[in-house]
Amino acid sequence: MQQQGGTMRNSPSYGSSGGHSRHFDTILSPLVKTGAGASNRSYAFFSFFLFLLLGVFLTTRLLLDPSVLIAKETALVTETLKAGESPKYPQSTKLITEKPKEFKLNCPAFSDNATATCPRDNYPTSLLPGSREADSGRSPPATCPDYFRWIHEDLRPWEKTGITREALERANATANFRLAIIDGRIYVEKLREAFQTRDVFTIWGFVQLLRRYPGKIPDLELMFDCVDWPVVKAAAFGGFEQLTPPPLFRYCGNNETLDIVFPDWSYWGWAEVNIKPWESLLKELKEGNQRSKWVDREPYAYWKGNPTVADTRLDLMKCNVSEGHDWKARLYQQDWARESKEGYKQSDLASQCHHRYKIYIEGSAWSVSEKYILACDSVTLLVNPHYYDFFTRGMLPGQHYWPVKEDDKCRSIKFAVDWGNQHKLKAQDIGKKASEFVQQELKMDYVYDYMYHLLTQYSKLLRFKPEIPKNSTELCSETMACPRDGNERKFMMESLVTHPAETGPCTMPPPYDPASFFSVLKRRQSTARRIEQWESKYWRKHNQTRS
Repeated sequence: MQQQGGTMRNSPSYGSSGGHSRHFDTILSPLVKTGAGASNRSYAFFSFFLFLLLGVFLTTRLLLDPSVLIAKETALVTETLKAGESPKYPQSTKLITEKPKEFKLNCPAFSDNATATCPRDNYPTSLLPGSREADSGRSPPATCPDYFRWIHEDLRPWEKTGITREALERANATANFRLAIIDGRIYVEKLREAFQTRDVFTIWGFVQLLRRYPGKIPDLELMFDCVDWPVVKAAAFGGFEQLTPPPLFRYCGNNETLDIVFPDWSYWGWAEVNIKPWESLLKELKEGNQRSKWVDREPYAYWKGNPTVADTRLDLMKCNVSEGHDWKARLYQQDWARESKEGYKQSDLASQCHHRYKIYIEGSAWSVSEKYILACDSVTLLVNPHYYDFFTRGMLPGQHYWPVKEDDKCRSIKFAVDWGNQHKLKAQDIGKKASEFVQQELKMDYVYDYMYHLLTQYSKLLRFKPEIPKNSTELCSETMACPRDGNERKFMMESLVTHPAETGPCTMPPPYDPASFFSVLKRRQSTARRIEQWESKYWRKHNQTRS
């Protein structure tokens, strides 16, 4: 908007002073009349005039209040997103009286057989009878969260050409593994070593998806890269005669690349640093939020992590409190080697929700920490990111997080904290909306549904018949979990899908039309720009006060 608050946008022209004078004469004329009847009328008109002045004063204050402006901006975005949506979280219309039969792993029997392969008859091959899809008496599935619409955008590069075998093979250049789903079974060809167990728990996620929706995942082949940085450069595939881009799955993307974004391995657990699977950790984070109210938390911005992985994080550490400055940030270096020796006593994520503000900053690329920070009920101070994962494009500045400048972190953080401490209700609301987004729209049900819809739409683009790779191995829950020990086995057992879903996946929302797509982007940019204007005004006033 042109002016802060938009207060001058529809202001009347100051050149029409005669017209304004006539209006004021009409309002004020009863006040100069005499007589008893006129006195009563004068009192009534005088009261009405004071009421109008009070209304103008309050309206002006509201228009200039940043918290009201943010609420107005995000409300407009919400209205745009809600067009045509059905409720996201409907309750079942049928009472469930029986707990579904669970199908757990029989590891002793599996381990005793030296030639054991994936069993063929110990798990249903389709959704169980009585599930919502097979029961016409149930309400239709909920509409998926709005960030599912980005699936259409991520697959748009192949919308007209489809995906050929030749295009897929070009993704082999950097992929860590090739994965095929044939007749409801998973086959994996390992191509390169991955960091830690990223590939293992990513594949475990695929295996659990097939247990959740047996018989519903179509045949397909894909390539998966477990490295942080996206590599499929959009600029290399922009011409009419260029090759189609290779379809390469990974955990994050950016505006210059075409990598297909997929949920990261940590949703099923990060064994090396003792981070539990998302479903159980999400419950612990919710319980942790209830231990302290937002207003009772430390009124500072908190961050704990490894600063050595990126220059931007080293730069963040300069914002720590010192003798010369207090930028309202409390920053701590995470020593994972020490934590491992001490049993991870100081890295319990559910016990780190004790500040009003928490900072998210990328590392070498995107960071898995984002979802844990957003779930804390604290205001997430989001240092301007360069990457996105599968759900973050559904979030809005001023509604789910507060943007922080990357090139002026310390001043930006101090302004955010001071603003929040002066607008406690609005700041608390931002933190609450973020944690509600995570608890409701990022629960494991929707993580699996995102995987389901992405793979289903991807399979429709294939212009070849998927085959079992020659050098592949069939993988299932038994072959992956039973031979393992320690955190790897513990987290696999904890995240094991023990029975098919009782309902079908959520209903996929339609793609963005061009107008709504650019409207969402414009409003997101507009809100971020408006916050930058408030920050600039804050520091101008601060500098004038000091001088």
